[in-house]
Amino acid sequence: MNHLGTNFYEAASVILFGIGFMNLLLQNNLIKKFIGLNIMDTAVYLFLAAKGYISGRVAPILTDGIIDASHYINPVPAGLVLTGIVVAVSITAFSLALVQRLYKHYGTLNMDEIMRLSREEEGE
Repeated sequence: MNHLGTNFYEAASVILFGIGFMNLLLQNNLIKKFIGLNIMDTAVYLFLAAKGYISGRVAPILTDGIIDASHYINPVPAGLVLTGIVVAVSITAFSLALVQRLYKHYGTLNMDEIMRLSREEEGE
């Protein structure tokens, strides 16, 4: 039987995802929104890593002549996590560059203020 006490990595990832999602929804500051997005990314990586680990198994490196797949863990979740981290860092860097350009143009990081100023520019 699975319950919260034995699946604490999964529970922690769900809590982290919720924190990041609420931060993404409730904050007006663009930098804080991207922090929330990165917390959500980290929660997904923790969940994948927790699901990919099987107690009693070892990394999929052939040693001692054991070729039975049931002796090793699945390497796909680790590959997905590494790929996700690379993509998340790239997206974060690009997003922060865009936020910097928005700040230079509008002089604020407040999303509501940026939307108001952009509507005023369109009206001119």
